[in-house]
Amino acid sequence: MPDRARLLQAYDDQLRTDAETPSAISVERLGPLRLVTFAGGRGFVTYRDLGGADAAGVADLVAGAVAHYEAAPEITRFEWKTRGHDLAPGLHETLLAHGFEADEPESIMIGEAGGLTAEVPLPEGVVLRRVRDEADVRAMSAMQDEVFGDPVSDAMAEALLRRLALDDGMELWVAEASDGEIVSAGRLEPVANTDFAGIWGGATRAPWRGRGIYRALTAARARSALAHGKTLIHSDSTEFSRPILERSGLVKVSTTTPYLWRR
Repeated sequence: MPDRARLLQAYDDQLRTDAETPSAISVERLGPLRLVTFAGGRGFVTYRDLGGADAAGVADLVAGAVAHYEAAPEITRFEWKTRGHDLAPGLHETLLAHGFEADEPESIMIGEAGGLTAEVPLPEGVVLRRVRDEADVRAMSAMQDEVFGDPVSDAMAEALLRRLALDDGMELWVAEASDGEIVSAGRLEPVANTDFAGIWGGATRAPWRGRGIYRALTAARARSALAHGKTLIHSDSTEFSRPILERSGLVKVSTTTPYLWRR
């Protein structure tokens, strides 16, 4: 089996399960759909496949998911996560008709963890380290909000602190300049009962880009993943980070587009 096909098969078989949503408060089933509820009023729809549904069947599934979340007043928004390689007739049009907005497509990237571990030289004075203390987590989260162009909020920091309290294997990594400024960051999420660990939340301040820092953070997280017994790395990447991950050895196996519904 070609490498790309093998990696995509592993992704579908191992990650499109409950392993995809380890911090869910609840998960309900609607046919092939998993309707997930997270803390903070957030919902999430995912699935292994749509069970061969035709366009009418897909429309029924979308309507059922919307009705489920509309009936839960605590849910203010939810995401329907699509994958480009799925058989899903009429899904795009049906989601738009139900008030969803399509976000930017991202690349599903997968690679062998062992191929990502090469040492990458860092700029003078920059060090990599894991963080757990609340002050560090809040500083890391604020930096990521700034880099992604979002208002700095406590929401993500609170979510990360809750995850750290669960001690479920998630790790937070930062690159720090000599003056203590966090200049790049990302997290590692080993996926229980699979070969995978995910790398997420990668962000680097603009003046520090193009200097190998994010590649070094990727390598550090890959080494940690191997220490957890994980042999594959996966990530959903923007077009900005995709070339960086490709240089680190990850392969684009498909695309994913989030569709967002807000109350």
